[in-house]
Amino acid sequence: MVEEQSPLKRKVKEFGLTSFAVDNGTSFFIITLMIVIFGIGAYESMPKEQFPEVSFPTVYVNTPYFGNSAADIENLVTRPIEKEIKSIVGLKNVKSTSLQDFSVITAEFETYMDIDEAVRKVKDAVDKAKSDLPNDLTQDPDIFDVNLSEIPIMTVNLSGKYTNDELRSFAEYLEDEIEAIDEISGVEIKGSLEREVKIDVDLPRMDALEVSFQDIENAVNWENMNMSAGEIVNDGFRRAVRVVGEFDNAEDMERIIVKSEGQRPIYLGDIAKVTYGYKERSSIARSDANPVVSLDVIKRKGANLLSAADKINEKVEHARQQVFPAELKVSLFNDQSVNTRTEVSNLENSIISGVILVVLVLLFFMGIRNALFVGMAIPLSMLMGIMVLNFTGTTLNIVVLFSLILALGMLVDNGIVVVENIFRYMQGGEKRKEASKHGTGEVAIPIIASTATTLAAFLPMAFWPGLMGSFMKYLPITLIIVLTSSLLVALVINPVFTSKYMSVDTKAGTEKLRARRVRNTSILAGVTFLIAILAHVSGAIWLRNSMLIISVFTLINFWLLRPASFYFQENVMPWLEKKYYQFVHWGLEAWRPWAIFGGTFVLLFVAIIALAIKSPKVEFFPVADPLYINAFVELPLGRDIEETDKIMVDMEKRIEKTLEPYTTIVDAVLSQIGENTSDPNSPPEPGVTPHKARLTVSFVPASERNGISTFEVMEKIREAVKGYPGVDIIVDKNADGPPTGKPINIEIQGEDIDQLAVLSQEVIHFIEEKNIPGIEKLQADVDVGKPELIVHIDREAARRFELSTAQIASGIRTAIFGKEVSKFKDGEDEHPIMLRLNERYRNDIQAILNQKVTFRNPTNGRIVQVPVSAVATIEYASTYSSVKRKDLDRVITVYSNVLKGYNANEIVAQLKEVLPEFNWPAGFNYEFTGEQEQQAKDLAFLNTAFMVAIFSIFIIIVAQFNSLISPFIIMLTVLFSTIGVFLGYVFTGADIVIIMTGVGIISLAGVVVNNAIVLLDYTNLLIHRRRDELEKESEYDLNLAEVREAVIQAGARRLRPVLLTAITTVLGLVPLAIGFNFNFFTLITETDPHIFIGGDNVAFWGPLAWTVIYGLTFSTFLTLVVVPVMYWLSFRGIRWSRMRFGTGE
Repeated sequence: MVEEQSPLKRKVKEFGLTSFAVDNGTSFFIITLMIVIFGIGAYESMPKEQFPEVSFPTVYVNTPYFGNSAADIENLVTRPIEKEIKSIVGLKNVKSTSLQDFSVITAEFETYMDIDEAVRKVKDAVDKAKSDLPNDLTQDPDIFDVNLSEIPIMTVNLSGKYTNDELRSFAEYLEDEIEAIDEISGVEIKGSLEREVKIDVDLPRMDALEVSFQDIENAVNWENMNMSAGEIVNDGFRRAVRVVGEFDNAEDMERIIVKSEGQRPIYLGDIAKVTYGYKERSSIARSDANPVVSLDVIKRKGANLLSAADKINEKVEHARQQVFPAELKVSLFNDQSVNTRTEVSNLENSIISGVILVVLVLLFFMGIRNALFVGMAIPLSMLMGIMVLNFTGTTLNIVVLFSLILALGMLVDNGIVVVENIFRYMQGGEKRKEASKHGTGEVAIPIIASTATTLAAFLPMAFWPGLMGSFMKYLPITLIIVLTSSLLVALVINPVFTSKYMSVDTKAGTEKLRARRVRNTSILAGVTFLIAILAHVSGAIWLRNSMLIISVFTLINFWLLRPASFYFQENVMPWLEKKYYQFVHWGLEAWRPWAIFGGTFVLLFVAIIALAIKSPKVEFFPVADPLYINAFVELPLGRDIEETDKIMVDMEKRIEKTLEPYTTIVDAVLSQIGENTSDPNSPPEPGVTPHKARLTVSFVPASERNGISTFEVMEKIREAVKGYPGVDIIVDKNADGPPTGKPINIEIQGEDIDQLAVLSQEVIHFIEEKNIPGIEKLQADVDVGKPELIVHIDREAARRFELSTAQIASGIRTAIFGKEVSKFKDGEDEHPIMLRLNERYRNDIQAILNQKVTFRNPTNGRIVQVPVSAVATIEYASTYSSVKRKDLDRVITVYSNVLKGYNANEIVAQLKEVLPEFNWPAGFNYEFTGEQEQQAKDLAFLNTAFMVAIFSIFIIIVAQFNSLISPFIIMLTVLFSTIGVFLGYVFTGADIVIIMTGVGIISLAGVVVNNAIVLLDYTNLLIHRRRDELEKESEYDLNLAEVREAVIQAGARRLRPVLLTAITTVLGLVPLAIGFNFNFFTLITETDPHIFIGGDNVAFWGPLAWTVIYGLTFSTFLTLVVVPVMYWLSFRGIRWSRMRFGTGE
């Protein structure tokens, strides 16, 4: 093995920024201190959330038009608005749902469109459409957007043996208290019956006294009012005159004179009963089988979730202790802060675990002092990155925190190369300052290039389109920021500290200082132990534990780690370098380089074939144990809420029995009937749905489940809710990450709605006959069985009685649906006054038909009464629950979940094979959307991002080496690194998660090139030095033995940094990859580290972490063995070409 030339005899390099920093060390010490102070401050003030705040590029237009069927809503409201919206530039697609009484239009825009601009454009489009809309719309279209920050962060449930008014009063108190919190934007009370004044008309008496609904409406309006009468001047004072006529008591309205015929007035009480009561129940809510009134709490965008939750808890606890009666039960449901706090804490502790592992590895390879020089890059880079992220308004969420974990090992890569090179210069005899300048200068360009290639790998992912991109883009952004910071630390701060404090320790030198170090170690350990005893006596647990940890670590470091580190550096590392030198020397002889190179290619094909044979399960997005399980219940259309409630009461009992073995992990069970029963991951569904219900089971955080899988509970619930005839029940988990739609989602398009509805049912039956396993339950999103009673107007008969359709329809509508005729004020609250027939008559079809349309004949002034049956007939029919459209075409979606243990992609592949066999009528087509559509788009983007990343890396390397050979070697290294990924999945049998595995492979490409660049650059450096020493014209004029020796020497001298960068990156990911959770904070504050294996983070980020670990582990072998082989073969090939043909690079 050839001895390395002394650094003092070389032509040395310097890097300007490094030299400037070293010469002005004091200033940069202060800058470092400021980074620490401001970084910690930024971390503390940074809002903390579970997921990034993502604004959906979607605008909703909700238009109520009461009293109209779905078909009428489509023609009168939906089509005119859709037509105008469709012309907006930047629109991705427009979908609509026309329901009874409601039109819902969803306009999805391209991700580059600013959401505020999109809302403005939609408002302009709706304004253009208003001229084509009905004049008597119930209210103007409501235009709004939705983002994740507007999803309730928790629900406060109030229950007990109290009246509705009492529960609502308690809820309103909490509403005022919580809305006063700065971080809260609003609170919505649900489950409470709303007040109204009911004017229930007795139909026979109204007809007998020849009173019309219009007479009643006019009378109430004329009496229930306050009016300003102006001002008068009296005795030098100007006084406002106000006529007060609004009713203070609803029952007093019965004394209103509706009309006078002759000498006898007709009072409202003569024909109607006036009561101050509640609206008809449109929703029912229960928590753990008890009726509840709930408060949904919505956080302000950009506010700190954890801070908001803490303040809400304070308000709730204060109310429970000092305001509310003891019998009132107050509970929190769906508290996002609990899971967020747990996940953020676990990721923070994973960072700490990773840092400890990385520093321990550095300690063995480089010694305690050099390990600290390198290790300081981790906190400094992270703090610099957090400062930048906080400045840009980014929240601290699981994506950002995982990005920091992924960056852990990479943050020290540059520092390892710099500090290790400075250390070699000092071993060669240079002083600290010169060694810091020259050691950094020699590797500055290579590490800048290697960092640039890593950034180039991640940069394309920052342009990820769509909702998934809005979610995942924080990973590349965070990595780019912290890796750039680590480069600055390596080039500036590391040399400043090494120029002041680095020393070359030897075992002999250490022995001279041993007595002093023993004394200092004993004093430090003793003092900290004494402080721990005093802290224990005073009850300061955190101080006691902190001092004990310092005391124990001081002793372990001195008596165990330091000796082990010296032994490793002076015995193990030289032995490794010697063995590596011998192996590479053997590998570069004769035919062996071709065998190694060819064998690597063969291994790549074997890995690909093995992966295809193994055929692991492929998933779109990571699937974690559910925190919530939802049972969506749907009865046949037309069923009343009371009947739905009966089903739900029985179902709650079944589920309660099912959950008995799992009481320790169940947090709460909530039932909702009528309103708020749609899938939370679907667009908002307006209107009342008395035939629908949702039962939600929430669980404690994963760390408290004692290893019990909630998937197991979900399957038990799925079995428990079977056996309700005619009731559709779907059991599903909460969504992981951004919503993507159902795994099986088939959109069938066609213009004829009747044939489309029939076709959708035929498709469902066709698929069911194929007996494809794993499909939970196929359903169509449009139901054709909604009962309907159609009133047909006989226009000829109506004309004879001088009646218009509007008069007849208005009377029927007021009789059944009712009409708000005025407002009743109760304190600060205002409630509607509703006019309609009393319950006995409004649900009696014959009574409705016999109802008389009363009006005054304009010719002779006489009162005329015409029975509805004289001018109309009725027809019993059924209609559609809704009419759905996509890009102006009618569409019905057939969808289903996939049962546990089955692969959605495999099921969809089977469906794609069999559906062409179905007899599709002309004018109808289908497409797979939902999760499959999103999966295809994201996979296409990841492929494009990978190619862009590879191309960018290639360009950077070509620019650095001014050559094509070295870049091609590095590109082959990236290709070969996938061998480790493929074999890792083959041997472990783990599932391939498209999003995370794809991101992992792209990340791997950026990491793999680092060591290859540094190794090849150093190889070229040694060869060029040898060329200059021998005064050769070209390196290809050197003797092959000298070149081979330089190649081997480069590998041997870079063995330490190559191993370090690989091991530190892998170890930084290991705690998260295996799901090891060790809480350092509770260890100090409670003496309990809360150790457990698993959790949501390992399920979510594990596939990405393992992808990098598999690939990087194998790529280390590539860098140390295959890269020298490829370099050697390419050098020989070019040399042979130049000698034979006079050409070559």
